[in-house]
Amino acid sequence: MKKGLLVHPDGPDHTPWPTELAARYRAAGHWRGQTFGSLLTLLATAYPDNIAVVGAGNRWTYLELDERAHRMAAGLVELGVRPGERVVVQLPNVPEFLSVVFALFRVGAWPVFALPAHRDTELRHFSTQSEAAAIITVDRHDRHDHAAMATSLARALPSLRHVLVLGDAPEGAVALHDVDAAPVELPDPDPEGVAFLQLSGGSTGLPKLIPRTHDDYLYSVRESARICALRPDSVYLAALPVAHNYPLSSPGVLGALHAGATTVLAPSPDADTVFELIERERVTITGVVPPLAAAWAQAAARTNRDLSSLEVLQVGGAKCGRELAARIGAALDVTVQQVFGMAEGLVNYTRLDDPEEIVLGSQGRPISADDELRIVDPTDPSAASTAEVPAGSVGALLTRGPYTIRGYYRAAEHNATAFTPDGFYRTGDLVRRLPGGHLEVVGRAKEQINRGGEKIAAEEVENFLMAHPGVLDAALVALPDAYLGERSCAYVIPVDGVETPTAEELRRFVKQQGVAAFKVPDRVVVVDRFPVTGVGKTSKRELRAALVAAHQPNQ
Repeated sequence: MKKGLLVHPDGPDHTPWPTELAARYRAAGHWRGQTFGSLLTLLATAYPDNIAVVGAGNRWTYLELDERAHRMAAGLVELGVRPGERVVVQLPNVPEFLSVVFALFRVGAWPVFALPAHRDTELRHFSTQSEAAAIITVDRHDRHDHAAMATSLARALPSLRHVLVLGDAPEGAVALHDVDAAPVELPDPDPEGVAFLQLSGGSTGLPKLIPRTHDDYLYSVRESARICALRPDSVYLAALPVAHNYPLSSPGVLGALHAGATTVLAPSPDADTVFELIERERVTITGVVPPLAAAWAQAAARTNRDLSSLEVLQVGGAKCGRELAARIGAALDVTVQQVFGMAEGLVNYTRLDDPEEIVLGSQGRPISADDELRIVDPTDPSAASTAEVPAGSVGALLTRGPYTIRGYYRAAEHNATAFTPDGFYRTGDLVRRLPGGHLEVVGRAKEQINRGGEKIAAEEVENFLMAHPGVLDAALVALPDAYLGERSCAYVIPVDGVETPTAEELRRFVKQQGVAAFKVPDRVVVVDRFPVTGVGKTSKRELRAALVAAHQPNQ
């Protein structure tokens, strides 16, 4: 058995690349046998006095970040955290996010990246699925008591031995700043082994866990930093939650670190906050989702802040349409770079020297020459691994490559359908390939709603709604929205003989299940029945069409 590959009743922790492909990626220089911990030490040697991270009133140099990560790693070992153990990390945009994850990398423990918006239901799922040994969180954030949520969860789950809290630690938890000890020499983890677990967008229920290795993820980080022209004097603004794959590595905070640049962590993505940071820190590049880019473009016309340092505005997380891409570039006087990627691997960028037509009309082309793409007939699953649509036609995107996973963590049954027998990942995206290799994203094949970059699995929310005693059936569909791209609308059929629940009651009921706020339906519509397809299934296509028609302006 390959080193680091554990077998679990639900499948392996990590599905390795076939031997011949792994050898090819190493020979090409994609995989360099480097770990995150060793990278930070090299960076601290090369750029000791450069500012690595700014946030929450702190300014840490590369040397300070490296020293903090070493001391925390030693403290984690003293606490009893061991290599290969999983640790849920739920921190906002604060410098401690970086010292924590690099400390875990040094120990060889695996961060499980939760988002600040996640609540008890999601954390319970991540912790249970990964058999997490610890949770590292903040005391309070955005008016929510994260420390109380984590300690309550630890009492319910036997595997959770430790709760570490940034800020005031309640009974049963340890203050994160007390996890500190004299640095010790720790063995470097296997670079081909798992470094951390990310979260999938989740098209069928709660998110799957995505195992990323040091080798594959660092390749993506290096190439992203190169494509985005990051240099030691660059300043990257993380406006989105840094645990997201996009602001983490595309090029994100890790790409900025790799380049010896500075990362500025924004506590909030609103225009007033970020414009003040852009002016003060002379930010040169940042990445946002389309609705946020639209809001910034509007605010730019009213601000007195000096935004002249900003050179590149990346737009990703959801498709950015041609009109919006043109508008934000002009409003902010920046180069727009479209980004299309996924936590499972494949990342596409428009290049900084691409012609305007490509930047406005596509979502980029892949990072690597070894990214293999197939665009197949989305209506014929039997042909998914072989039959490609004609050139220029819309089809379902499949991919494999040196930084795209070969399987989800402990999800053998799901992997059988999410991946082809020859290792291509079925992304669920509908795309058209342009003559130069750029991709135009057309939509989703999977039943998933993209609400301002946050992915909502329809099935998960439908199950919450149907847990209400007054709901017989539920169907969640997307409603096009000029600001968020899509909002969610829940159609529900009430139970006969009981009082019909109101829309607000049902929204409140979903929220009380302990889920992230973005999953609560934006609208709830009570109906007597659902339209059905020829084979008797609920026709979400007709439900969506009815929504669109209802929101058309009067003729």
